Amino acid sequence: MKYGTGSRVDFLLENPGEPPCFLEVKNVHLMREDGLAEFPDCTAARSAKHMRELARVTAQGARAALVYVIQMQAERFAVAADIDPAYARACAAAREAGVEIHAYGCRVDPRGIVITHPIQVVA
Repeated sequence: MKYGTGSRVDFLLENPGEPPCFLEVKNVHLMREDGLAEFPDCTAARSAKHMRELARVTAQGARAALVYVIQMQAERFAVAADIDPAYARACAAAREAGVEIHAYGCRVDPRGIVITHPIQVVA
C-alpha cells in the first residue's frame, strides 16, 4: 500500500475499531562488535525517508512500527550513526514522534526464517 510521498509500507495491520498500524521491516546483517547488530550498513536515504513517513502517520493518529530482523547471533541492536548520520537523525525523530522500534533475532534454515526472540535496542 502506498502512503506518504510515494512510499510503500511493508505491512498495513488493521483491526476493527483501532487505528491502522504501518509496519516497516528491515533486514540487519552488520556486526562490527561482538553481540551488537547495527543498521544501516551503508547510506540509507530511502530508509530515512521511510522513518520520516512513519513519523507523519503517527502525527495523523495511526500507529507505526519498525521491526529490525537480525539474522545473526546478537544481544543488542543499535543504529549505525557513523555510517549514516541522516538515517540516525530520522530514526531518533521518528521514535520521538511515537514510532515503535523493535529488534528480533531469528532462526534461518532451509524451511524459512522464524522470529525467535526480542533483541535489546540500545540506540
